[in-house]
Amino acid sequence: MDLEDPASVRWRGGDSGTWPDRAWRRHTVLVLMTTGMLASVILNIVIGWPDAIGALTFAQRISGSLILVSGVVQAVAVLAVLDYEGTRRYKSSGAVVLLGVIIAAATEGLLLFVWFDEKEYTPYLLVFMPLLGWSLWALWLLVRERAWQGIPIPRTFAAGVVVTALMTAVSLAYSTMYQPAAAPMHFILKAEFGEARADHRNPLVHVPLKLYMKNAGGIPVYIINDDYAVYGRVSEYSDGGDRLEGWRRSLDEGSEGEAERYVGQLEFTTISSGQFYRPGDSLDVGQEYSMERVFQIPVGAEFDTVNVFLQITYMRKDRGKLDVAKFRRAHRSWDKGEGRYYCLPRKCGEELYYHGRVRHNNNFVNVTRKPRYVTAVWSPKERPLYSISSFHFKGMVDRAKERRDVDRYGASTTYADIEVPVATLLGEATG
Repeated sequence: MDLEDPASVRWRGGDSGTWPDRAWRRHTVLVLMTTGMLASVILNIVIGWPDAIGALTFAQRISGSLILVSGVVQAVAVLAVLDYEGTRRYKSSGAVVLLGVIIAAATEGLLLFVWFDEKEYTPYLLVFMPLLGWSLWALWLLVRERAWQGIPIPRTFAAGVVVTALMTAVSLAYSTMYQPAAAPMHFILKAEFGEARADHRNPLVHVPLKLYMKNAGGIPVYIINDDYAVYGRVSEYSDGGDRLEGWRRSLDEGSEGEAERYVGQLEFTTISSGQFYRPGDSLDVGQEYSMERVFQIPVGAEFDTVNVFLQITYMRKDRGKLDVAKFRRAHRSWDKGEGRYYCLPRKCGEELYYHGRVRHNNNFVNVTRKPRYVTAVWSPKERPLYSISSFHFKGMVDRAKERRDVDRYGASTTYADIEVPVATLLGEATG
């Protein structure tokens, strides 16, 4: 029907461009629909963009790209809102608006589901919680108005929505849970003594030490802490006695579970210690690194064995991205020039602190959590320590959450240990 033909249609109070309804109500709905959809578009871009361009794995980039595509669809829905709540010149505008609202409801619902895992305050909570309420209201309104009736094949439209939602959910689950868990981790660590040499000017024996590591797994990593230490062991010998008593005494004296029948009163002296790799540097798949050092033993030393202990602590790069520029900088606990004490010297002694922000490689996790930081502590007298938590040198560390974060970011430690008799080293040097 030609609405402008006066023979067919007669208008009262206006023409074909005038809506015979409550204009204030329609304008209010238009403003709310447009504002909510625009906010959802911005949120999807903020979430999806970092993963789409910077995620390490292909699955994570696909997940971020799908979120960006859903944001583009919602941007088209913003234009459709103007037509649907206006003159409705396009029959499919209602269906496009409905699709945008369904995407918004699914996104905000997923964010809320992920947030419930930790229930931590984050500024994004003030965005996606109101947006979830908005999307439910908009969905109710559009379903009541049967907004999908303008499209010729509504079942095809519904099937497309379901397939898109399933693809996004499967990609997100794969990149978040299965793919990081399935990738293998394997390191090769070696510590070897070279041929000892006597010092002709001093009563010392120079012992070369070679340290080696290789990432033989399938995922590149950040080295967040490392340490090597050379110990000399002094012990008293006995004629045996009660084996059980000797085993108990060996445990009490720090032999870490090794029971020796004829050895007791163990004492360990640190001969040399240092850092093997620069904290914050990455070790890619197949990459190797070696270092050679020389330490000295007095010719008359009472050590019976010399032990080398090498360890590295790593974090998987497919789980998180470390702010290496800040983490690489070593903070000295005793240095007043730092502007603050990371730990009071009288409490912690002399230590080096490494501290930097870490972001999860799935941005859904980042926007539903407090900021997380990696903290590493190294000292020549103690074993190296590390932590992944929300601790930023303020407040207390939640140990339960810290353990979950360590697992979430794939942090772990691997070791190598070698022990040789001092008689062998001295014999090589004097023989």
